[in-house]
Amino acid sequence: MLPISVIIPCYNAEQTLARTLDSCVAQPEAAQIIVVDDGSQDGATDIVARYAQHYPQIELLRMPYNGGASRARNWGAMHALHPLLAFIDADDEYLPGALAAAAAFLHAHAGLPSVRFDVEFCGFPADITGHPQFDEHAATLSNTVPSSLVIRRSVYAAFGGFPLDDVFRRHGGEDGALSLALLNIFGNPRLSDRKRVRMHYHPTIHAERYFRISMGMIDAPDELVASTRDASWAFVRRAYAAIGELRGFELAPHLAAQPATESAQKQSA
Repeated sequence: MLPISVIIPCYNAEQTLARTLDSCVAQPEAAQIIVVDDGSQDGATDIVARYAQHYPQIELLRMPYNGGASRARNWGAMHALHPLLAFIDADDEYLPGALAAAAAFLHAHAGLPSVRFDVEFCGFPADITGHPQFDEHAATLSNTVPSSLVIRRSVYAAFGGFPLDDVFRRHGGEDGALSLALLNIFGNPRLSDRKRVRMHYHPTIHAERYFRISMGMIDAPDELVASTRDASWAFVRRAYAAIGELRGFELAPHLAAQPATESAQKQSA
């Protein structure tokens, strides 16, 4: 089965990080678990250190300053060792067998670059979960949130990772831009037979704002909608161009059979 590098952006998550790490180490496919500390001021890094003493697959990376979740995810992906990347936020958790299902799906579908999990939204306000359109919007959100994503490292690198536009840093939506690119270039399949990742509610969570805007409970400023839409489609166009460029490159013939010999490498230098 394909091994997975799990990447956890972490900012002041000492209250929830242990639960996230427990859910990761319970997944045999998580061959590498990278926690990227994004300038935390609490005890989150101490928790990582304690876990790393017992689980050698866990490692800690430190960002020099708080740069946002997308930057932290991208930095973690640069240190990934395995062909599949999984992203989970430090307040979410995988349910049993989640990564096994993703690895099996991508092994069986070699032509697909990614797969999504269905998300269980835990502890969200009753006026959201009881809304008649909740299931519809929950499915849409399951197609976008980072904690639902397992993606081949090669495609993630070609996309350039999560976009770093300032509008996303301030208002969220970088995950929507990445999912929009996947959908338009490759498709964005989701394992919808059962829930495989749990998102826990907390005040100010972006998911709540998405639900409330989508359900007509609050309005989104027109300028914000337009700027987020424009930044998302700009990312899609960049990703599409990058994939097209890669497809146009010619591979060196000898690489199809075996790596270049040291002498051949010296001759080409």
